[in-house]
Amino acid sequence: MAISADMQNNPPTPTIEAAHREHLGALPFDDTRDFADADRGFIAAQQPCVIKAADGRVVWDNDAYAFLNGEAPTSVHPSLWRQSALVAKQGLYEVVEGIYQVRGFDLSNITFVEGDTGIIVIDPLVSTETAAAALALYRQHRGDRAVRAVIYTHSHVDHFGGVLGVTTQADVDAGKVAVLAPEGFTEHAVQENVYAGTAMARRAGYMYGAVLERGPRGQVGCGLGQTPSTGEVAIIVPTLDICETGETHTIDGVEIEFQMAPGTEAPAEMHFYFPRFRALCMAENATHNLHNLLTLRGALVRDPHGWAGYLTEAIDTFADRADVVFASHHWPTWGRDRIVEFLSLQRDLYAYLHDQTLRQLNQGYTGIEIAETFAMPPALEQAWHARGYYGSVSHNVKAVYQRYMGWFDGNPARLWPHPPEAIGPRYVAAMGGLDRVVEIAREAFGDGDFRWAATLLDHAMFTDENHAGARQLYADTLEQLAYGSETATWRNFFLAGCTELRDGNFGTPTATSMAMAAQLSPEQMFDLLAISVDGPRAWDLDLTVDVVFLDVDTNYRLSLRNGVLVYRKTPADESTAQVTLRLATKLRLLALAAGDNTSPGLEITGDASVLESLVGVLDRPDPGFNIVTP
Repeated sequence: MAISADMQNNPPTPTIEAAHREHLGALPFDDTRDFADADRGFIAAQQPCVIKAADGRVVWDNDAYAFLNGEAPTSVHPSLWRQSALVAKQGLYEVVEGIYQVRGFDLSNITFVEGDTGIIVIDPLVSTETAAAALALYRQHRGDRAVRAVIYTHSHVDHFGGVLGVTTQADVDAGKVAVLAPEGFTEHAVQENVYAGTAMARRAGYMYGAVLERGPRGQVGCGLGQTPSTGEVAIIVPTLDICETGETHTIDGVEIEFQMAPGTEAPAEMHFYFPRFRALCMAENATHNLHNLLTLRGALVRDPHGWAGYLTEAIDTFADRADVVFASHHWPTWGRDRIVEFLSLQRDLYAYLHDQTLRQLNQGYTGIEIAETFAMPPALEQAWHARGYYGSVSHNVKAVYQRYMGWFDGNPARLWPHPPEAIGPRYVAAMGGLDRVVEIAREAFGDGDFRWAATLLDHAMFTDENHAGARQLYADTLEQLAYGSETATWRNFFLAGCTELRDGNFGTPTATSMAMAAQLSPEQMFDLLAISVDGPRAWDLDLTVDVVFLDVDTNYRLSLRNGVLVYRKTPADESTAQVTLRLATKLRLLALAAGDNTSPGLEITGDASVLESLVGVLDRPDPGFNIVTP
């Protein structure tokens, strides 16, 4: 549910308004080709575009973005306003005859490729409900064609989570529907959403502006799309792993040629080409914005050098055979020359970030120093699809530095700094106390130096989070930073922090689906247990546990020593195990870890107190941890 703060929102300051006027004169707003491309092939829109779950809960509301028309208000960067207006367009579109996309039904696009007897579905959105609604809109205008296959382009949830909206597990098991994905898809999909899932989900609430009011002074989108839907998330394990570039498969009479692109925008990702339609799908590696090399919600740092290399390979392999390139977000690009220009600039974008960061890194500059002065070539500055709506040049440069050099910049004074709750009071005391810090911050605010004001007020919050003057001014400062941001995810982070300072902690709006947890391998489940062990509480424990999964007839030996949980696949041996657990299914292990040792599906032999000791040192993640306050 969006938090409305109309009575609290402040207008943009003259500093922000002046900056926006400058941007209007510096960027090519007379180039409207994107609007023509975004409208090309339009067939029909969904009216209203509000999608509900079975219980009546709204899981998607594109109509909430109806305000995105006309000139940009001074509370939104004009470039971001332009992008948001483009991304908010929704409906069914023809890419070429035989390939159709539904856009504006979720964070991502869903694509339908018509075969001899049915359709191939590419990337079934985040939620069951939005995917089902998109399929219904397609069928309303193109006929009730059966789904013959689903392709996941990569391992992020907005490209597979809605799979149950277009097919069923039963149809997949019966061989009626094939599910294709790049090698390693399942492992990476569940790992990203479970291992660090709680922390990522909490920060994703900031990144996507999940609870923010939609409007000119609130959330206007996230650059890549508007926001993720909030319906049922599921996964069906692929029936066919794509492993090699050049691999071809024919599905329902449609030949598909694949190009592997691992370690780019996702750990498992692939591009593919349809000779019948002369159409190239670039997954999420060539979209109409600068993407993230390190997403603000948190993830592994991506490889811009490899990313650029795969784009070069795609140009060389497919461009002369393609009449259109489309992706999992945004709108297509038509015509060979424009395709080559688009893919080449996208390639240059990631290559330039990589190469120039390393050049300056080797001159002794730190990540923050490089980011502060980094300038993109004019051709990239003036290309709308290279603008930083989702990822920014600033945080991507820092990501490249982190990938090669880590968090430490080499300055010994920064090797062992105090954490925020210790350093904040020291800074505040050195500057003459909280009131003096607020006074200096207010002067900075008045001068339009919002970055300095935010730095000062961050220290103030970690000294006394209840200091009314500091808290209010900090919220006002983050609000101005949001108004000035071209990067949608920065805007959302600033506004989310502002909202929590004014209205309190909003927690995590979404939770990891049990359907995702069900796909964890036994090894991944034990990894999850291992990262849940409260080390200091387990220092003195020395436990040996056998875990037998009856559904797969496999045993694992667990040992807990020195606060470290180690597992091995080995035959069960009750003579050396302190306790043996026989579990009907893998999921029963997760229920046991949560404290359920009485439900069916569990048999315990041996010393039950050993199990109690193990479960007793498992920590629970906190989905509502503080971010802008101690």
